[in-house]
Amino acid sequence: MNPGPVMLDVAGLELRPEEKDLLRHPATGGVILFSRNYENKAQVTHLIRSLRAVRPELLVAVDHEGGRVQRFRTEMTALPAMGNVGALHERDPVRAEQWATDCGTVLAWELTQLGIDFSFTPVLDLDYGRSAVIGNRAFHREPTRVCSLAQALVRGLHGQSMRAVVKHFPGHGHVAVDSHIGLPVDERSWTELETADLIPFRALLDCAGVGALMPAHVLYPAIAPEPAGFSPFWLQTLLRQRWEFEGMIISDDLTMGGAVSWGGDAEERTHQALDAGCDAVLLCNDAPAAGQVLESLEKNIFSSQLAQRWMKMRGTSHVPLTQRERDYHEAHRRLQDMEE
Repeated sequence: MNPGPVMLDVAGLELRPEEKDLLRHPATGGVILFSRNYENKAQVTHLIRSLRAVRPELLVAVDHEGGRVQRFRTEMTALPAMGNVGALHERDPVRAEQWATDCGTVLAWELTQLGIDFSFTPVLDLDYGRSAVIGNRAFHREPTRVCSLAQALVRGLHGQSMRAVVKHFPGHGHVAVDSHIGLPVDERSWTELETADLIPFRALLDCAGVGALMPAHVLYPAIAPEPAGFSPFWLQTLLRQRWEFEGMIISDDLTMGGAVSWGGDAEERTHQALDAGCDAVLLCNDAPAAGQVLESLEKNIFSSQLAQRWMKMRGTSHVPLTQRERDYHEAHRRLQDMEE
């Protein structure tokens, strides 16, 4: 059975019987893990194996960017906020780009050793100093620096056979409202976005290691009447037709305030996101709603294209294991040197 279009979460450190039923549903495609799912490496490895014992084809992901967004901490390398990497780029671009690559290498090696397929990283938003929820998760304010550093991080991920997920398209950094809480509205024009926020996305989608994109729960009323994650213009006209992007489009969590504020129940939001052009949707922290959404997709026939895009997110070992392990240890040593 191929993975479906819904990514779910699980409640704790072990898989519950009722969660197994949701995972077996043909519309389920993957699981996203959070800090509440992690105690140590041995525990989370067991959890991931139990997920795949239910559905071997499930994709398993996590938000593991570095800085304040690093879900697994005990026994894992502490990664810097990407804003720190961007600050160094102003003084020493070569060293900063090596730092970004090393972050990607260490992140990907440590997660893949646990059984994780991919992390939702890198953040391509520009740091305008307006968005507290983005803040130093962003590399920098300048698009060219964001391009250089994000490409460097993706090289590290790709060298460890992990696909990158760029976010939050087309840019969350210019709005103050936190989309976890409400719906931000960005009033800027197409020209303003095209000459700033869109630059890193356009550049990164041409990178070999980028497998997916996550749209923002942000409304850009001068450009489209729907928030980006529900917008045929942003997802189909721009990404698929003009930019010819062929990777996954995975929604941000549809239980976030920005999605809920847009309206409709979880089923309606799911169908709107899928109809607009998302390949998959995240549904977190609401198991009853997830069950209803899965049942609403019961009779859907999922395309072979969805299966192919999912499979690419699993990554391929194009680099020998011994080389990847050696690269990890060298990158880890350099990260430790950066902290001294």
